[in-house]
Amino acid sequence: MGPNQTLGEIRDVNLSYMLLAKQMLQEDKVSAMYRLGINQDIAEILNKLTSAQLIKMAASNMLLCRFRFDDRLIAEMLSNDNRDQAVTKSHAAILMAGKPAEVVT
Repeated sequence: MGPNQTLGEIRDVNLSYMLLAKQMLQEDKVSAMYRLGINQDIAEILNKLTSAQLIKMAASNMLLCRFRFDDRLIAEMLSNDNRDQAVTKSHAAILMAGKPAEVVT
């Protein structure tokens, strides 16, 4: 995979993520903020983006989304097939809910 292909795939992921985030925020803002791991300020910025701004932002050469966990325990819980999936996902959601939302700086 060459650098141009990688950049194209990053842009595709960014656009998909931005469109999904905007749709989620329009449908249920509180739930979307929790699921996306964002705070009120970021939610308002995303909601106000025009289509042109969204496309321009998605064209960035860096990923706009990121893993919400930097904790080995949560990563292992989400990837482990040995336990009941419903319980595992609920436990991971509880742990991630305790993490603060992103802050605009």
